Amino acid sequence: MNANGMRVRIISYGATILSVHVPDAQGRFADVITGFDTLDAYVAHLHYFGSTVGRVANRISGARFMLEGKEYLVPANNAGNSLHGGDVGFDKANWTITACDEDALSVTLSHFSPDGDQGYPGNLSVTATYQLHADNALSVRYQATTDAPTVVNLSNHAYWNLGGEGSAYDAMDHLLTIHAAHYVPVDAALIPTGERRPVAGTAFDFRTAKPIGKYIGDVADAQMRHGHGYDHNWVVDEVVAQQPRPQAVLEDPVSGRTMTLLSNQPGLQFYSGNFFDGSIAGKAGKSYHKGDAIALEPQMFPDAPNQASFAPILLVPGERYENSIIWRFGTKAGSLPD
Repeated sequence: MNANGMRVRIISYGATILSVHVPDAQGRFADVITGFDTLDAYVAHLHYFGSTVGRVANRISGARFMLEGKEYLVPANNAGNSLHGGDVGFDKANWTITACDEDALSVTLSHFSPDGDQGYPGNLSVTATYQLHADNALSVRYQATTDAPTVVNLSNHAYWNLGGEGSAYDAMDHLLTIHAAHYVPVDAALIPTGERRPVAGTAFDFRTAKPIGKYIGDVADAQMRHGHGYDHNWVVDEVVAQQPRPQAVLEDPVSGRTMTLLSNQPGLQFYSGNFFDGSIAGKAGKSYHKGDAIALEPQMFPDAPNQASFAPILLVPGERYENSIIWRFGTKAGSLPD
């Protein structure tokens, strides 16, 4: 907990963000991240709530890729494709806590993924360092090294509802801004077509703030049909930045809570919680339905090993992979009564 009362809980299973308590415009605190209140529930379910996903986040088409002339097969755990590292990805690993600094409000967790883990080559050593900052920001820095050429694309799969995890309203009236002029269209299996399509004049134009649910039911839009809503990558840039840069802003006009997202990654996967069907209940006992929370996942572009036009996600010995993410929370005037 920082001096402002913001509280964050991290667990070693999946290097997962368990809860994030931040104030609304009236100073009232709520947990704004979805998930469970028991470890057993995290073990049993596959929705990646707050978890670290890897070795490769997002999808790999056909659950296979070529690397240095050799084909590698990875688990086909998503309609013939591989999703978030496979059946037993980093979200299902019990990470090791290697450092904890009470003064800096930081914790570092590590995970060793051996050569052949889920079909991926190379022994991969990974760390995740979470830190709670004085300005009501939470950050994570993912780093990885390998002893053989491999592919790496890590992210965090937190789901957000700034009204509160057990809120009576969903996230579809949240206002979203994404700092990107292009997005990556997908086919019916949610695999990128390889294009970068302009957002101008489409439901994917979030360059100025708009309600998430404004166009989400547009069945005339093939991309909305493919994703059952938003499940696409936005092109923030084409290269990894030296420092985290603004990617998106999320605002809840009811509570007044805001969240600014920064990362050094070139892509941002926005998923609008399309497959929540009411069968899972969260920490407050409320069943999660479509649109109750959204995920904003900074990462490299999906299916990069199989897409010649995308930046590669190759990691070789002697180099270090890094994904730095910052979630900065604030408030605006909200519509809740005092």
